[in-house]
Amino acid sequence: MSSINFDHIDRAQLPALLRAAPKAELHMHIEGSLEPELIFELARRNGVALPYADVEALRAAYAFTDLQSFLDIYYAGASVLITEADFHDMAWAYLQRAAADHIVNAEIFFDPQTHTARGIAMGTVITGLHSAAKRAEKELGLRAVLILCFLRHLSEDEALATLDAALPYRELFVGVGLDSSERGHPPENFARVFAKAAQQGLHLVAHAGEEGPPEYIWSALDVLKVERIDHGVRCTEDPALVQRLVELQMPLTVCPFSNVKLCVFDSLPRHNLATLLDLGLKATVNSDDPAYFGGYLNQNLVETFEALPALGARHAYQLLRNSLEASFATAEQKAPWLADLDRLFLTASVR
Repeated sequence: MSSINFDHIDRAQLPALLRAAPKAELHMHIEGSLEPELIFELARRNGVALPYADVEALRAAYAFTDLQSFLDIYYAGASVLITEADFHDMAWAYLQRAAADHIVNAEIFFDPQTHTARGIAMGTVITGLHSAAKRAEKELGLRAVLILCFLRHLSEDEALATLDAALPYRELFVGVGLDSSERGHPPENFARVFAKAAQQGLHLVAHAGEEGPPEYIWSALDVLKVERIDHGVRCTEDPALVQRLVELQMPLTVCPFSNVKLCVFDSLPRHNLATLLDLGLKATVNSDDPAYFGGYLNQNLVETFEALPALGARHAYQLLRNSLEASFATAEQKAPWLADLDRLFLTASVR
């Protein structure tokens, strides 16, 4: 916005602005929002035995060295989710935190195969999550929608069966994604299921370029025809890819805490978020699996800005605006959010 004088906004103002601004979260796995306290509560409710003595022991186990060691405990935590009420309660807990972080639009990933493999019905998963999303719209005033993710360490035939099982609930989710162990599971392995999802009018996103190479991002773009790249931080290794992503203004849903926790970057000060933005890439910040990675969206934003002195007010505004623009909300839904964002930064820039 040309009338915002970013030079008049001090870095000291940024934490408050980042917290107060309307924003969208576009990369958050609902199973990854399951806090240890709720895991134990649901375990008691459902008579599930956990291999941890108490909440503290479970939290102490959150010492990951890579994506796979995280996924092992992630799937164990999900074992307590059995009833529709369990899925509702998990999503509702996240959505209350989202509202407190001034998230106006949450596009939430869920992994049905994690649950159907345990004998949980597809309808139980989707209906429970969707009921919390509708409740959030009514009680919290935020838009919440669901994106069904296929587990890439499983076969495409299993993904196709999962999509077929979900289609009776087609009106309850807006898109499909691809997640789980990235290395050795390139996006092109899922070309057919993404084509079928596109025929159903579903939005398409995929994890690529987190632990996997830049080639996986090319594949997600050219084979899967995605509308957003989840993570994408390794794109900087390929200048031609960066150029393509900039030309497309392809959103990258970056997750700083996750990248550090899973050792994609050694530390937050070494993250390449500032580089991504300065290259003209349409990056956003997200929490990924906040219960496991140590922070929800506002904490990711504030601490990343503290760690990266190269990030200033213009970057803050751009990240927040990118999140709203990159969402699958309608132009009519986005307009008031963008106006509120402009108003907030305009007020902060007046001296």
